[in-house]
Amino acid sequence: MKIVGISGSPNEDGNSAWIVGTCLGLAEGRGFEVERVDPASLDVAPCSDCGTCRDEKGCSIADDMVGVYDLLEGAEGFFVVSPVYFGTLTAQLKAFFDRTLPLRRAGFALKNKVGGAAAVGGSRNGGQEITIQTIHAWMHIHGMIVVGDDSHFGGALQRAAADDVVGMETARATINKICDTIELIGR
Repeated sequence: MKIVGISGSPNEDGNSAWIVGTCLGLAEGRGFEVERVDPASLDVAPCSDCGTCRDEKGCSIADDMVGVYDLLEGAEGFFVVSPVYFGTLTAQLKAFFDRTLPLRRAGFALKNKVGGAAAVGGSRNGGQEITIQTIHAWMHIHGMIVVGDDSHFGGALQRAAADDVVGMETARATINKICDTIELIGR
């Protein structure tokens, strides 16, 4: 059983990357195989709405997304984390999400996979819930089973994430809910 952690930050060593790494470590400790994707370190062009994925399998854009599709299809769950940039997720994560459209058009390849999210902002109420809802929208559009932290929407943290005890509790609860749900489904 594999969980893919996706860090939406353009900073490879930033708060989002730390949250993903820490939470994937918890999933790994529970016996899950884990893998991490950092869209900002990939060459991912924005979707051009060319229509290729409407008519045939795949995407006409030849970039690093080509190598990511199989990873996403092979996962049972996703933990997506984004910093809050101007009230929502980052441009890098949005481009990554948009480029998963071929997976939806290829028979809903991500349907019934389990997804959860976390967001980290500059203050306690800096747009984290809107960012999480935007990530959840991507998951719902793919037909995923979306989970939170057993209390709210998911992990809501403020910088510096490593010092945010309350926020990290919500992130840990979210990854544990992802693991619990995958186990309940019996994949």
